[in-house]
Amino acid sequence: MNQGRTVFAQIMDFVSHNEFYRCVERYGGNRKVRRLSCWGQYLAMAFAQLTYRESLRDIEVCLSAQGKKLYHSGLRSTVRRSTLADANENRDWRIFADFARSLIAVARSLYAGSDLGVDLDAIIYALDSTTIDLCLSLFPWARFRRAKGAVKLHTMLEISTSMPVFIDITHGKVHDLNALDIITPEPGSYLIMDKAYVDFNRLYKLHLALAFFVIRAKQNLQFSRRCSRSVDKSTGVRSDQTIVLTGPKSKRLYPGPLRRISYYAEDIDRRFVFLTNNFTVSALTIAELYHKRWQIELFFKWIKQHLRIKRFLGTSPNSVKTQIWIAISVYALIAIIKRRLGIEHSIYKILQILSLTLFEKRPILRLFDDIDDKTAIDDSRKQLHLFDI
Repeated sequence: MNQGRTVFAQIMDFVSHNEFYRCVERYGGNRKVRRLSCWGQYLAMAFAQLTYRESLRDIEVCLSAQGKKLYHSGLRSTVRRSTLADANENRDWRIFADFARSLIAVARSLYAGSDLGVDLDAIIYALDSTTIDLCLSLFPWARFRRAKGAVKLHTMLEISTSMPVFIDITHGKVHDLNALDIITPEPGSYLIMDKAYVDFNRLYKLHLALAFFVIRAKQNLQFSRRCSRSVDKSTGVRSDQTIVLTGPKSKRLYPGPLRRISYYAEDIDRRFVFLTNNFTVSALTIAELYHKRWQIELFFKWIKQHLRIKRFLGTSPNSVKTQIWIAISVYALIAIIKRRLGIEHSIYKILQILSLTLFEKRPILRLFDDIDDKTAIDDSRKQLHLFDI
């Protein structure tokens, strides 16, 4: 029950403070800190995410305007932009990375069992990366092109929950394939990738780890057909073959058989060729699994549009990683609140409403009483199922 507490304070009640302080202690985050603790830093940065602040001055001015309400929202003193800048520069970004992962684990458990629309009882992941552009004059350490800087967000998304279970923030020049050296998908799970991840040495390691993969084949693939299975061409499947690689290098790196499936998507007039190490599920199911990979593209598009990761509040690698991980933690936190409170609106709409009401003293659920879904602008056709349920 709300007892005159701000919406911001109620949101932070869904955070495990014990878990946060364990993350802080793990990296000595509060050592020799006199003014702004790691918790205060997190609150200020979460406030910036929730209210779409785009500069340190923005944060300072807006928090100062709510001075009388800051204490009861968890901030014990006014946040100065110089103090926050120093905190983002010097506090270990891994504090917020570990904390974001703990929130993601909670959100995954809440959204487990969501309908995938595929007749398959297994965990399905999509692996991809996205590039976040940086101004080269401000971020010289992130040189990506001759006149452009960037960092890359390598992500493995669990399809059923739309939650990122793996994130690695690297220099923009790091190739996507390097993520396969770090991830460890569970035996029996499916990993869906585009053709940028075709590396038969790494794919064979996935096979030996008893994980399944579905990946688009490159046009220059050298192979020999061993056998073919009958297909129903009315479903879009054109062929279903068992092959072995014949390239001088590829046959050595992947000595086992592969399944090659050709599929024609009539709605977009395109032909796809998939490779997988699974020989039991139907060819149409493999095509449907690859179609689910589009969810990670929508996830990248969504976080770039609705989280504050286009303009950064610091220029060091530590500041950039801190801001990205706090943005991801806010995303997971709102997903948790949505499910635990049974809010039917999309996460986009929840964020928009919270951005205007953070320091009101009303129960969170009351904020959505007068919202009319029919008149609200929210193009759910392009949103992930997580944001619509």
